[in-house]
Amino acid sequence: MKILLALLALLTPVAAHAADGVSLVSEVFVEHTETTPEGRSVTTRAEPEMVVPGDNLVFVLSYRNDGAEPATDLVLTNPVPDSVAFSGTTDQSAVVSVDGGKTWGALNALTVVGTDGANRPAEAADVTHIRWVLDQPVPSGSAGELSFRGVVK
Repeated sequence: MKILLALLALLTPVAAHAADGVSLVSEVFVEHTETTPEGRSVTTRAEPEMVVPGDNLVFVLSYRNDGAEPATDLVLTNPVPDSVAFSGTTDQSAVVSVDGGKTWGALNALTVVGTDGANRPAEAADVTHIRWVLDQPVPSGSAGELSFRGVVK
């Protein structure tokens, strides 16, 4: 079953709690890895036209402080779409939620209620949100990117 690009546009809402003047741009890309005739692996990112279950997605959140003062207490939260299984981030400042954004922590510290009614350790597929708390002020004119990966269910 194919999922249309129009649905992907709805997949990347972002909530930001930041100083005035911080702009955000959220994008999603399909990532493909192909082997060249020489046997090298080449990974490319493209804007999705259509995605299918199993496609690897990269969600990129770009931020920029356009204000006159450093932005402090910058907190960025991105829901993980229901049609996507979270597969990780390389950013050490990220925390996740497995309960719709009510509680936050490292994935290995969280639990969920399993189908049998008992608590079990949370897994990547249980992640509902990802949050970054930037502990350093973002100077005026500075920008950065945060990202996470997922797989279309």
